Amino acid sequence: MALPINIEDLLRKKKIEGDRIEFKGGWNPDSIYHSICAFANDFENIGGGYILVGVEEENGIAKRPVKGIPVEDIDGILKDMVGYNNKINPYYMPRTSVEEVDDQYILVIWVPAGVNRPYDVRESVISKNNPKTQWYIRSGSSSIIAKGEVLDELREMANRTPFDDRGNPDITIDDISPVLVLEHLKKVNSKLAQDFRNLSLEDILDNMDLFTGPKERRMLKNVAAMMFCENPSKFFPYTQVDIVIFPNGLEQEPNNMIEVPKITGPVPSIIKNTLEYLRTNIVKERIIKPKDRAESERFFNYPYQAFEEAVVNALYHRDYQEREPVEIRVEPSGVSILSYAGPDRSISIEAIKLARTLKARRYRNRKLGDFLKELNLSEGRSTGIPTIQDELRKNGSAPAQIETDEGRTYFLLEIPCREGFQSIYDETIGETNGEIELTQRQLVIYNKIKEDTSLSAKSLARLIGISQRTVEREISYLRNNGFIDKATRNNNSDWVVLK
Repeated sequence: MALPINIEDLLRKKKIEGDRIEFKGGWNPDSIYHSICAFANDFENIGGGYILVGVEEENGIAKRPVKGIPVEDIDGILKDMVGYNNKINPYYMPRTSVEEVDDQYILVIWVPAGVNRPYDVRESVISKNNPKTQWYIRSGSSSIIAKGEVLDELREMANRTPFDDRGNPDITIDDISPVLVLEHLKKVNSKLAQDFRNLSLEDILDNMDLFTGPKERRMLKNVAAMMFCENPSKFFPYTQVDIVIFPNGLEQEPNNMIEVPKITGPVPSIIKNTLEYLRTNIVKERIIKPKDRAESERFFNYPYQAFEEAVVNALYHRDYQEREPVEIRVEPSGVSILSYAGPDRSISIEAIKLARTLKARRYRNRKLGDFLKELNLSEGRSTGIPTIQDELRKNGSAPAQIETDEGRTYFLLEIPCREGFQSIYDETIGETNGEIELTQRQLVIYNKIKEDTSLSAKSLARLIGISQRTVEREISYLRNNGFIDKATRNNNSDWVVLK
């Protein structure tokens, strides 16, 4: 089978966390099957893992060129695995793919989290005289035997499959859009995209581990509809983002509001369209040029990267069984993003109040998270809040605040507006306190010139949709205050961006 992810991303640990990837220089069945069992048990609910056989490592990094496996050994290994799989209880069959890398062949063993955990496996799958079995789990980058309280907890996880990884009898193959599936495979550079015309949609989805259950009652997983259904609200009501703007504040003027049309569709589209709206309509840049300094100060009311993390987190960790949308409220003082349900109970109230790193033991939608990481929409586990706080700090903004209740029924993230911005509709004009500050229109013209220094006033007017005379007036202001100038070279007159 072809992998649903690009092999180079695995080798570089680019889109999958390092502790979910294990490199093996050669074929060692006992050690490899301990890791298969551990990944299948998925004790931390992170989505299983990958074992790359024929790849040596050095300090956790794949050595290149790869060592590889002799091509004449591969068929024998695959045949042996058929027998070894029967030594996992309950029966578990990992997925395999032979990949050509650096002119060598390697074996990739993909081990999705199992639906019938806990699994145990023989201590030695190659021995005929050692029937003893053990339960294995991952601890960091190692596979260890589960004992004591850890084993008790592993056994209790039998009925705790994350919601997105569960089968849903209401979802049919007709609900899945082949176009969305193919677009995703192309974006992640999967070999499955090349086989798309030669395989049925059902085979493609099976290769992506989107079916569960026995052959006589196979069901598509919930995540298949979240990702590849044009209208996932059919199965998960209110899968949408609602944006409401209060220009003068909710408390000050609760009836003065702008309701943005609800944003719906598959989860990646919701994320993309929500961020596009925020970037275009809410994020504003300001440039201030102190008269006594050559350097200009550039900052934003909200750093866009903070919105990226916040919106992805809200859709990633949302409880899709809740009939509530993700709500975004925009006020002069800040933007709040509300999602249901709240943070995992393994995260302490103290950690929530600090609003720094929120490291969860369990992930509500582990499979959805994998898809979002493959699309570069999510960086990795527990990185969202630190990234938001870091981007706010670099922008000169106050830190974000987190709120939830004792029952952990909601998650409210409040991102403050940077000091100096009163409203997304305000325009600051002219000179104040010895500083020159640009209006939004001047900023647009300035940024267009930065992108293309050959633009004429006529071209700028056409691009922006205002009169040429207005553009010329704004350009004159920018030139007189040292932001841009004209330079003539080889009979061509281009703009020079000074600040």
